[in-house]
Amino acid sequence: FATSCTEKIDVELDSTYPRLVVDGNVESDSGTYRISLSKSADYFSNEPAPRVVNAQVTLTDGTNNFTLQETIKGTSGIYETDPGFAGQAGKTYTLQVELDEELSGNTRFEATSYLPQVTRLDSIDAVFHPEWGPEGIWTIRLWAQEPGDEVNYYLFNLYRNGKLLTDTITKKVVSDDKFYNGSYMTGVDVVYLNNEHPWETIRTGDTITLQMSGITKEYYNFIDQVRQSGFPIPFFSGPPANVTGNVNNGGIGFFAAWSNSFASAVVK
Repeated sequence: FATSCTEKIDVELDSTYPRLVVDGNVESDSGTYRISLSKSADYFSNEPAPRVVNAQVTLTDGTNNFTLQETIKGTSGIYETDPGFAGQAGKTYTLQVELDEELSGNTRFEATSYLPQVTRLDSIDAVFHPEWGPEGIWTIRLWAQEPGDEVNYYLFNLYRNGKLLTDTITKKVVSDDKFYNGSYMTGVDVVYLNNEHPWETIRTGDTITLQMSGITKEYYNFIDQVRQSGFPIPFFSGPPANVTGNVNNGGIGFFAAWSNSFASAVVK
């Protein structure tokens, strides 16, 4: 003799003022780098985030200034460096954004990131563990000398036959050198691939490339916080803490800078 009932609960979230959202980075390799500018939107908004267009976007390392151009003027909200741009380890890069209309009471925003050095990757390989999970797990291992001069932070990206597998921030791997500081890293597992998912696994004969990047502690913390904010929580528990970016004047998001080292191998 049991009964049950349901009650409709309308969750009302207050609207908030729009803020500038910055997403982009520069690296030590020569290439074209993109900075995406958009506006924040209400939680239940069904529209794409509005793009911030016609902005003046520049980079400076304290000596040189670089102007970024909007890919489609007045439409895209994506700003690119010249194709030959390359960041230099040991320099600090400041992103400067000047808007043609105010956001959160400001038209000028800045974000600063130091570009750390990274150790050289000696080699990598892939090992299959059939006993892990329903279909097995691949682990990507690396060999490299950890410098040990200070606390270092690393970002790892994996490519399969030239295509990026870690293509969203939640798939990227970050680590510090707490357990390897100053040691030679011999076959350290850094990336795990679920063989159950064909879109994120590897096969015999594939060429894999591991990108190891030296990042700042601030960017390491940013990625870690983004991951935690995406975890499901009990409905009536408190919300996750705000993710800490590096954009001033009420802006959100992160402008990052990092150096790279690469190693490739053929899966056997």
